[in-house]
Amino acid sequence: MHYQTESWNSYLPENFKMVGGDPLEEIQRMASRNAVVIFSNNTCCMCHAIKKLFCGMGVNPTVYELDENPSWEQGLMSLLGSSSSLPVVFIGGKLVGAMDNVMAAHINGTLVPLLKEAGALWL
Repeated sequence: MHYQTESWNSYLPENFKMVGGDPLEEIQRMASRNAVVIFSNNTCCMCHAIKKLFCGMGVNPTVYELDENPSWEQGLMSLLGSSSSLPVVFIGGKLVGAMDNVMAAHINGTLVPLLKEAGALWL
């Protein structure tokens, strides 16, 4: 499996790092920087499954692990309006949602067009 798991702090400019900033604003910025962004947890089996789905489709998602920065979970909770269900997926900077939304889009045929529009697939 070849998905990007680097910590985002290692390659973003210094002025982008938010110390004590608004987690929701930080998440929105992170989600808009790549075609497919997954907020995940290293020990979550559903997170592993969604990463495997995207990699199997030829998509290289950017993955942010919540166990590396727990403040992101606060931002996700406020964005989703409830406790976050992982994984949380953004495509083209837009919130798709958790595993159930991604799988529904995959089954009903709307996931591939979303990925193409975001520039994540070139089929």
